Amino acid sequence: MKEDLAHKRPWLLVSLVFGLSYPLAAMWHVPEIFAVIWKMASVGALVPYALRRHHNGEFAMLAGVLGLCALADGVLEFSLTAGGAIFAAAHLLAIALYARHRRVKPVVSQQALGVVVAILTPIIAYLLAGAITAIYAVSLSIMAGMAWMSNFPRYRVGIGAMMFVASDLLVFWREGQGGQFPAMAWVIWLLYYLGMVLIATGIVQTLVKRGHFDDA
Repeated sequence: MKEDLAHKRPWLLVSLVFGLSYPLAAMWHVPEIFAVIWKMASVGALVPYALRRHHNGEFAMLAGVLGLCALADGVLEFSLTAGGAIFAAAHLLAIALYARHRRVKPVVSQQALGVVVAILTPIIAYLLAGAITAIYAVSLSIMAGMAWMSNFPRYRVGIGAMMFVASDLLVFWREGQGGQFPAMAWVIWLLYYLGMVLIATGIVQTLVKRGHFDDA
């Protein structure tokens, strides 16, 4: 009988508890410092999940990406510019990881989508929120395109990266155009957070399977 999530993947469970409940912080008017910790713990708990049994190579790179994203989540609450810079660093590290796992002879449709995402995302970002946002979006778009064209599971890692892009585009719209709709903050957060979970679990479980390590 398989072990339950709490025993087999405790840090993933911790992440899901924090991440799925984080929107309640605003509803409950949690003090800012505790809300920031709550937010950072959501993706931050995925770092020990990635490193639970493996502490080098791609596992360490993934942990670095997740750690930078968790740090950026907190810094964003105080500075959009600084938080965006940290996210850009995370994207660059993710690009390096995906480059090590390029898909051999991807089909034309896969290549086309990756290229379209890489080109259109900065353009849309520029139209929504200006040049500085578009510069950040270059790293975001290349990351997503590389994730889609990597040999990691497309419907986990690739879709997770596209969810990250969708979340950020909504942020650009809100900040640049003043766009808003009911529950927008919830949608932005869940797209981003669940995208990160898909990326983390997809990469870890694929690397474990390929490397014949203990189950993660």
